[in-house]
Amino acid sequence: MELEVRHLRALCAIADSGSVRKAARQLGMTQPSLTTQLHRIEKALGGQLFFRAATGSRPTPLGHVVLSRARPIVADMRALVDEITAVSVSEQGARLRIGSTSSRAVAGWLRRLRARLPATDPALRIDVSANALLQMVATGQLDAAFVHEVEGAPLRVPANLVQYELIAREPQFIALPATHPATAKEVVDLADLAGDPWMVDPTVDGEWAGLRRIWAAAGVNPRVVHGDYLTAADLVAAGEVVTPCQPTSRPRHGMDIRPLRGDPLAVRLFMACRSDTPLAAPPEALFADLTASYTEIAWSSSAYRAWLVRKGDGALPRRLASA
Repeated sequence: MELEVRHLRALCAIADSGSVRKAARQLGMTQPSLTTQLHRIEKALGGQLFFRAATGSRPTPLGHVVLSRARPIVADMRALVDEITAVSVSEQGARLRIGSTSSRAVAGWLRRLRARLPATDPALRIDVSANALLQMVATGQLDAAFVHEVEGAPLRVPANLVQYELIAREPQFIALPATHPATAKEVVDLADLAGDPWMVDPTVDGEWAGLRRIWAAAGVNPRVVHGDYLTAADLVAAGEVVTPCQPTSRPRHGMDIRPLRGDPLAVRLFMACRSDTPLAAPPEALFADLTASYTEIAWSSSAYRAWLVRKGDGALPRRLASA
C-alpha cells in the first residue's frame, strides 16, 4: 500500500479529534470505512499507530513519529489548496461556506447573507458535532461556523480561529409530553422529571457530559434512552420520553416546552472563522446578520420570550435585545 495525502489527513484527524468516530464524521466517511483504512495504514507501516480505549484514541510512540512527518505535509497541501482557491475566487467571484450545529437561527442567517451578498450563493453544512465544524473552518473547508459549547464541556477550538460570542449562557429548556403533570408549572424542577426516561443524543459534543453533571448536582439518576433529537420529538409527543431542547424550539402537537428551574443546563453560542482568510464579507458583517437572525427567533419563540420577559433587560446582551 502506497501512502497518500488522504491517508495522512486521516491520521491527523484521528489524533486531533481523539476518536475514530469523530474523525470519520469530520472527513465525511463512515466509521467502519475509516477503521478499515487505519488498519491498512498500520499494516503498511508495520505497527500500531493508536492505542484504542473506551475514552478514545491516542497515538502510540510509532504514531507520534508518523504524525510528526504527516502534519507538515498535510499543512503544505492545505496551503496549496488555499492558494488555488484564492485564485479561483478572484477569477470567478466570491464564495461563502458556512456551517452550523442545529439552530432555528440558520434560516434567517442565510436569508440575510443572500440579501447582503446577492452575487454569492452561500453553501450550508449542518453537523451535530461542533468540534468537527470548527476543524473544518480551521482547515479551510468552511469559511465560518456557528456552534454551541455545552457548559462544563469545553470545545477544542483550533488556535487559528477567531471567536465572535453571541450568547455567553443560553439556557436549555425541556421538551415534555403535553399530558405530563409538570406542564401545569411555568418552570419545571429536575425532581419533577426524575422518574421519566430522558432521550439524549450522545453524538452531540458535550451533551452527555453536561446532562450527567446537572443530574448529579440535583441528586437524580433518570433512565436514559440514546437516540437523535429528531426521533426524540416524536417520542416526546407520544408520551414516551422527555428531552433537553433549545429555548428557541417550537412546540408541536402533544409536546410542551418549559424552562428548568435555575437554568442548570446552558450553552455558549459563538461564530468562528479563520484569522488569516479573506471572506466574501467582513466577519463582523456575517456576525451582525447572525445576531439579527437569532434575536428574531428568540423573541418569536413563546417559551423563550416568556423566560426573557421574566428575566428582564439583562437576559440578552444589549446588542441582541435591541437588534
